[in-house]
Amino acid sequence: MTSAQDIRPRKDELAAQAQYYSTSPNASFHSPSSHGSALTRTIPLPNAKHLKPFATEDIKVLLLENVNQTGRDILSQQGYQVEFLKSSLPEDQLIEKIRDVHVIGIRSKTKLSARVLKEAKNLIVIGCFCIGTNQVDLQYAAEHGIAVFNSPFSNSRSVAELVIAEIIVLARQLGDRSNEMHNGTWNKVSNGCWEIRGKTLGIIGYGHIGAQLSVLAESMGLSVIFYDVVNLMALGSARQVETMEALLGEADFITCHVPELPETKGMIGPKQFEQMKKGSYLINASRGTVVDIPALIDAMRSGKIAGAALDVYPNEPAGNGDYFNNDLNTWGADLRSLKNLILTPHIGGSTEEAQSAIGVEVAQALTRYVNEGTTLGAVNLPEVALRSLTMDEPNHARVIYIHQNIPGVLRKVNEIIGDHNVDKQMTDSRGDVAYLMADISNVNTTHIRDLYTSLESLPSRIQTRILY
Repeated sequence: MTSAQDIRPRKDELAAQAQYYSTSPNASFHSPSSHGSALTRTIPLPNAKHLKPFATEDIKVLLLENVNQTGRDILSQQGYQVEFLKSSLPEDQLIEKIRDVHVIGIRSKTKLSARVLKEAKNLIVIGCFCIGTNQVDLQYAAEHGIAVFNSPFSNSRSVAELVIAEIIVLARQLGDRSNEMHNGTWNKVSNGCWEIRGKTLGIIGYGHIGAQLSVLAESMGLSVIFYDVVNLMALGSARQVETMEALLGEADFITCHVPELPETKGMIGPKQFEQMKKGSYLINASRGTVVDIPALIDAMRSGKIAGAALDVYPNEPAGNGDYFNNDLNTWGADLRSLKNLILTPHIGGSTEEAQSAIGVEVAQALTRYVNEGTTLGAVNLPEVALRSLTMDEPNHARVIYIHQNIPGVLRKVNEIIGDHNVDKQMTDSRGDVAYLMADISNVNTTHIRDLYTSLESLPSRIQTRILY
């Protein structure tokens, strides 16, 4: 397949365009969202393979929280203006920064609430360079045509390896012995220290992380059982159990790998600790609200739980420093006082390999969305994609219309684009929001301007973009 190109208007069309655009001879139409404004422009890159919806040097990208260099490079190579900050920002500062950006990349600490997104007049897409998206108001973003992408699988191996390490450290009480040696105390003991071979690992949530962990654990001699809300094919000799109660009563080591949902909040609480075997161990590398930490403190003090490892917490600091205290979580000091407890600062996916892979995956999703309108992998919009336009299709344009999912919209849209040859078209809906993409041929810049104006006038419109 040959590469795509931008439509270049004839010289006699440039004067007509001048009244609409300030500098670029290649204008692209884009309404950032129903709370945003106006038009932007595009300059084609030499030998461009994909459509360019803006002048690439006019695309403003804000990357927060030390997004990996791989992602920064991909976005910079597109010619975008990329601003990079190592930390998150307080909400008021974030609002000031986000007002004129088209793309924002964040990790887990930045909170994109409705209040923040309301001020993002030009924003079309959010990249979460992490697994979770709970830090973004997904509903508000969808209702205003802002796509959200994440990287749900790239750090699976890193998290699985951390859990394996924690299982061994807990079984041998290595954390306590190391702390004692650092304080000058020699305490050679074997009481309560175990090999992991022959023990049972219970995995709650058998997704990508849970499945990888299952394979690693079996190779080290652990028997694996798992509980999930859906029936899944077990890997190796792992066995799915029907209830979480059955898992808790059988497992020596229990590890949580579930998303943050209303039904998973406090999923491991006093009742569940009572159901566990005496002397068992708990590991949570999923989300901080999954485990009732005061209940864990009580279970460890009573001796019911022999050890635990936590990588996530209900409230986490926005940056590095001496913040893990009672001001952040009221039980902080009580938790830190426990023996055989591993506390890590949300580093499950913090390896060079994972962050590099996340940077590539999310940055590529962002550029595909900005340049082509493809929503494959979006967590809050319908997944729609069309094959790329090529050099053999010089006078084509791609129409993207994000709209309210109400009766009669497609008829009105097709009445507008129906005067042109529609080469391909796809539409899908997700809840109250629908996403339409169509490639039309034999158009010039006047046609495109008229199409844009007509689509923008429809009452169902959330966002209109025309790429060419």
